[in-house]
Amino acid sequence: MTGVPASAAGGSGAKPVRGGKLGTAAVNQASLWNIANILTMVRLLLVPGFVLLLFHNGGYDPAWRSFAWAAFAIAMITDLFDGHLARTYNLVTDFGKIADPIADKAIMGAALVSLSILGDLPWWITGVIIARELGITLMRFWVIRHAVIPASRGGKLKTLAQGTAVGMYVLALTGPLATLRFWVMMVAVVLTVVTGLDYVRQAVVLRRKGLAAERAAAVERAAEATEEALRAAAGTTVGAGAASGPVAGSVAGATDVRGGVTDVRGAGADVSGTAEARDAAEAER
Repeated sequence: MTGVPASAAGGSGAKPVRGGKLGTAAVNQASLWNIANILTMVRLLLVPGFVLLLFHNGGYDPAWRSFAWAAFAIAMITDLFDGHLARTYNLVTDFGKIADPIADKAIMGAALVSLSILGDLPWWITGVIIARELGITLMRFWVIRHAVIPASRGGKLKTLAQGTAVGMYVLALTGPLATLRFWVMMVAVVLTVVTGLDYVRQAVVLRRKGLAAERAAAVERAAEATEEALRAAAGTTVGAGAASGPVAGSVAGATDVRGGVTDVRGAGADVSGTAEARDAAEAER
């Protein structure tokens, strides 16, 4: 119950080469029926079996509770082994990512609720542990867009303490061992609360950093967009200025041509007037 899917810790179905890296093709070759996923499915199947063994013959038969303890112990051990195999051989599937944390919380939750129903474990302890596990799971989804909360050493110690305490409660212990299991459970509860608060702190810090990074990226994108808009506007202005020279010259040339035509027409009118005056003078003579 470390919060990190055991089957999600790796990447492919092939054993990694020492000192090398797996390519994308190798990473995509992880089969659903790999050993890590099989152990996860075994742990899921052990949950109803554990409950049946625990409640068999009224729930207080020492022999049947020993069988229930064996089923619980196997489930907890498979959690360690599938995680180790996944990390070693890079075995990852979407099924493993979802099923592994469900199996972890299912076996622990079933044990806590069953022990409380039998009257062996106070309900407040069950409520604290289950509320913490569900809350941390939801919190991981809350911050997963910004970052992944890693499993801490305290979280692993908490899981070990919970498994040991619950296992001792499953067994029909009496005398000093019954007293010892109570104090082991108190240690598990303290670790559950302390590590839960630490996860909350990490989640808040990671979310703030993620939001700050998003805001900074948005500001940078806005600045780049503004700069591109200014460059585009400057290019349009320069192009308009470059085009104004030839256009103005064409307009001026057209004006000059029109003036020349007017002058020619005026000169023609003067010539015509001079010829008419000469003709009139000759007629008078």
